Amino acid sequence: DRDSLVIRFLVYTGLRYGEMAALRVRDFDMLRRRVNVRESVTEVAGKLTWSTPKNHERRSVPFPRFLLEDLAARMAGRRRDDLVFAAPAGGVLRIATFRTRVFNKAVDKLRPLDDDGNPTTDWPRPTLHDLRHTAASLAISAGANVKAVQTMLGHKSAALTLDTYADLFPDDLEAVANAFD
Repeated sequence: DRDSLVIRFLVYTGLRYGEMAALRVRDFDMLRRRVNVRESVTEVAGKLTWSTPKNHERRSVPFPRFLLEDLAARMAGRRRDDLVFAAPAGGVLRIATFRTRVFNKAVDKLRPLDDDGNPTTDWPRPTLHDLRHTAASLAISAGANVKAVQTMLGHKSAALTLDTYADLFPDDLEAVANAFD
């Protein structure tokens, strides 16, 4: 459905919420399965602010083949300048509304129960931003190198990516020794 596509898209691309909310049909290259991140939209005190992505870096981010059909259906009949992930009534899909209407309810369904059948209180509640970390973890576990993850996430430097995700990169020392052999 429309809401699950937002979650899946964020999980598998690592885009910031504001980057996803600003995407237009023209930003998608369906043949190459790439999305061009050109702008971002944020809400401050109820007002929308459009800007370039963080670090002012435009980037091209891949998305998996299994999202292709749902994304194509989402864009069917839309003009090039139309938002892809628009709110149900049209316009920008605001983070506060999406968090309340969709994300928090989904998270509540996942919360583990204690021995008495009540939701636990010590469970670390995931946030929408945590979906970026999931994307990075998935990319690293799939074998992506640090520069690819840096580009995907729009980090200013590979050092930032390594500082954040170093523990997820495999220890390649044995592979280096084997390659020398």
